[in-house]
Amino acid sequence: MEHTEETTKLIEIERKAKPTHISPIVIVIGLALTYGAIWIVAYSELVVKQIQIAICQFSPIALGMTFIVAVTNYILSSLFRRTILKPSDIITIYVMVAIGTMIASRGLMEKLIPVMVAINYYATPENRWVETFYPHIKPWLVPFDPYGLEKQPVARYFYEGIKEGAIPWGDWIRPLLSWSIIVLAIYCAFICMATLFRRQWVDNEKLTFPLTQPPMQLAETSIFRSFITSRLAWIGFLLPTIIFTINGLHTIYPTVPEIRLQHNLNQYFTQRPWNAMPFTTVYGSLAAIGFGYFLPTQLLFSLWVFFWIARLQSVLMAWLGLYVEAMPLYPTHLHMGYQVAGAYIVLTAFMLRSAFPHLKQVVLYSLGIRKHGSIEGKDELLPIGVAFWGLLISFIVAVLWSWLAGMSLWFAIVEIGIYLGVVVLVMARSVAEAGLMMTETSFRPVDIVQLFIPARRLEAKNLTPMCFLDAVFTRDLRGLLLTPMLDALKMADTLKFTRRALLIPIITTILFALVTSCHVELLLPYKYGAVNMYGYAYWGNCIWGFGHAMSVLQSPERFPYYHRTSFAIGIAVTMFLSFMRSRYWWWSLYPLGYALSASWTMIVFWFPVMMAWAIKSLILRYGGMTAYTRLRPLFIGLIFGEFFMAIVWATYAMVTRKTAPFFPWP
Repeated sequence: MEHTEETTKLIEIERKAKPTHISPIVIVIGLALTYGAIWIVAYSELVVKQIQIAICQFSPIALGMTFIVAVTNYILSSLFRRTILKPSDIITIYVMVAIGTMIASRGLMEKLIPVMVAINYYATPENRWVETFYPHIKPWLVPFDPYGLEKQPVARYFYEGIKEGAIPWGDWIRPLLSWSIIVLAIYCAFICMATLFRRQWVDNEKLTFPLTQPPMQLAETSIFRSFITSRLAWIGFLLPTIIFTINGLHTIYPTVPEIRLQHNLNQYFTQRPWNAMPFTTVYGSLAAIGFGYFLPTQLLFSLWVFFWIARLQSVLMAWLGLYVEAMPLYPTHLHMGYQVAGAYIVLTAFMLRSAFPHLKQVVLYSLGIRKHGSIEGKDELLPIGVAFWGLLISFIVAVLWSWLAGMSLWFAIVEIGIYLGVVVLVMARSVAEAGLMMTETSFRPVDIVQLFIPARRLEAKNLTPMCFLDAVFTRDLRGLLLTPMLDALKMADTLKFTRRALLIPIITTILFALVTSCHVELLLPYKYGAVNMYGYAYWGNCIWGFGHAMSVLQSPERFPYYHRTSFAIGIAVTMFLSFMRSRYWWWSLYPLGYALSASWTMIVFWFPVMMAWAIKSLILRYGGMTAYTRLRPLFIGLIFGEFFMAIVWATYAMVTRKTAPFFPWP
């Protein structure tokens, strides 16, 4: 969006003051909005089941609520002729709501609470979970008695609803407190990682952090004023508003025609070898097209091209008569899952190599070997030394917790190490560099272990606690809290306010959201019965791992030659792409696109990404940068319009107890 001379002056005036703390009133506002948002998220995602409103890294509920805050602030500031909320205040509120709702959604609670009772409710004499897994479940991990039988009252009432009597809160206290230890250790590690990698990614590598663009449009008063007075912005806002209004009316009055936003393509590929193609569908998200507009054209091209290359690999293998095997617990095939694992290893190595001078200074400074004035970090989220030791202690606590839960010590180190040191790092990088709208991978730490040891040799004593950890942390990474922390630090830099000022709001929100969302997401299942609620949370993610572990224990041992070949291919391809990308400016294929090609993220967003690439390419080719800049408000409007309607329909569903239209970010 172009700035006039007057607008530029206003921005400079706004930035002259550099707030060193966030007002307690702003924190209270943020917590109040977070509390309301948690209720909306829990009800819309778990009871209504049609609006997954907080599973993405762009957090529709957070951005939608911040839009409402910005409009209210603009009106009040105009009426009273003074600034009510500063840009730093609006960004703080956005970050608080984003973090709080991610915890309530797929970031934690929708995975943690169900997994604690699902294994009891779904255990049967036929699946033999009681005799296989129960001996290895520590009593402090779950609210039921692991020495008892299946479908104990605490689990049965959770899934079927409690008709009479009180909710058994007492049974949940010990396991929730026990789980809070590793949860807080992981979140502490995220805060430390955000501190340690901020300087490298923001100052040294100049990553763009694309997901910060929309909230920044809301925070700066002058930019927001130009946005809400733009016709293009309102046209963009109205397009999704009209679509979701029509679709919402369709849910109330079925005679109103529906605008379909999902179309399964597999129904057209029923003959061999095309039927070997993994799940492929079209999701029509205008907000995703809006986000894609702000990404580099070559990156957009890489994302959707590698998505289709991954699918055509499966078709080619089937055509050659090769066995196409599913990747356990992921919507892709095994050969692609292990190629992605190899790609992650290479990307991590390249990131650490690039950051080595910075990380070396961090280590030397933290150990007191060499003082670096430039690395001291007086305005970091945490002091550098505290972040270094905090990360190390958090890792040790998480490993020891896993060991006490029953894992072998070496396996606990590998599980937590790969999760924090590889998967989380690559996912955070994909958001910071590529504006990835959803953090999902295609392999678990145990899949790396299987390159060397067949999973059956781990035995039930390791697989049991692993299934709990995979369900809560390592399998589904949507709602990864590290990314909004990094985005917050980037926005603090842009708006010129103290990064350290965000520490108290972040910590306060984490603690508040843990307690609040825990209460809400225990209350709803006991009221409605989890069997009637969102299937992915209550009979999907929470039990898939145990089902697969059981099949592993019952199957013959298989040496992983096939896994190793695919893993080696992933390493080789990613090294080639990285070399070409660093050596030749004209090379348009990003290695990151290859690493994300098999993920659920690209299943959901490949079509909007392709549309954004096509639209942006045409605009740049025939209108140049002038046309691209002038059209930016249109695409920002698409984002705000879709997210605002998500809040409207989620609130409507919660108040009226009726269904809502489908939103295309499942």
